[in-house]
Amino acid sequence: MTTLVCCVDRSNDIARNTGVRMPVSGWEAVRSLVTEIGLVDPEDSTVNCLLEGLRIARDLRDEQEDSVVAVVSGGGDSMVNADRSIAAQLEELIERYDPDAAIVVVDSAQDERIIPIVESRIPVDGVSRVVVRQSRDIESTYYLLKQFLADEELRSTVLVPLGIALLLLPVLLLQFSPAVALAGLAGLLGAALLYKGMAIDEHVSHAPDRAREALYAGQVSIVTYVVAAGLALVGAFFGALSASELSGEARTIVPVMQFAYSSVPWLATAALTASTGRLLDEAIREEGIRTPYLNLPFVVVAIGLVVRGFAGYFLEQEAILASFELLGVTIPALQRLAAFIIAGLIVSLLGVKIAADVGSDAFDEVLEPDGEERDSG
Repeated sequence: MTTLVCCVDRSNDIARNTGVRMPVSGWEAVRSLVTEIGLVDPEDSTVNCLLEGLRIARDLRDEQEDSVVAVVSGGGDSMVNADRSIAAQLEELIERYDPDAAIVVVDSAQDERIIPIVESRIPVDGVSRVVVRQSRDIESTYYLLKQFLADEELRSTVLVPLGIALLLLPVLLLQFSPAVALAGLAGLLGAALLYKGMAIDEHVSHAPDRAREALYAGQVSIVTYVVAAGLALVGAFFGALSASELSGEARTIVPVMQFAYSSVPWLATAALTASTGRLLDEAIREEGIRTPYLNLPFVVVAIGLVVRGFAGYFLEQEAILASFELLGVTIPALQRLAAFIIAGLIVSLLGVKIAADVGSDAFDEVLEPDGEERDSG
């Protein structure tokens, strides 16, 4: 069994400093290369990388195992060309020595990215990362920072909001108290992280394309969505207006319940309008109405009933909402809540029954509408 001990230099420091043609293989050739690199730059960690490769090859030889120590170095004006150069050098070594396995020796996180290239051509039995002992923490921190700054997505997610926050901090401190300025800054950073972490930016970037496609396709839902947005704004306005009419001594939960009680009918109507538009689009498609879209209006009505029932119960307990009377008979708050819950359950079950009888597709098919096309392709 022959093992290839491969020292990797992705940044091409070896070839650039020494002018030696890569790859270099063999004990004597690599040992001579160590001396030459050490004379050019004694502080270069590549020297330790090559010495580690020689040590591993010597240990394998002491264990009566055939080994070949070699050095590969990236070349070209970009990382892609450097990786291709290393791949070509590996294939040359494999053709020359026909090894059964490889041990990769690297001295940085950047060099470790070559490992998949090596694994695609020969089995890798081990990886040895060499870090100079005196500068282990500095070396690791440096490469972590370098990787971080090289990642465009991480830069836009972290550095951009942080930079905006630092620019706004002096302005906020000049206009407001330190507590208000720091609170506003924390809110800004939190909103930015949620915006990126919940992938809202992707939905926002795709929204114009989806809206344009809906307009060109003549979908009814584009109109009902606009109407639903207007109804939702009206519901939020009426909820905030009714909550603001409460006395300032009311507990925090009371205005919240008042807001929910007043806004839920409008919000439920908005959701019902949007789902109705989607149902009409499904009917226009002439492919049958899919089950989830058929069940959605019933779910919206059921949730609206339950939320309004709980909000009314809390308000009635606080004597803010008058007791409900039916045909001259006063209905207690608990019975009224139970009626709303039962009504919500009945509407929900009715929706499930109708969707099961009329619906045409399963829920999984709606979540992955292109699944069958991908499988058939």
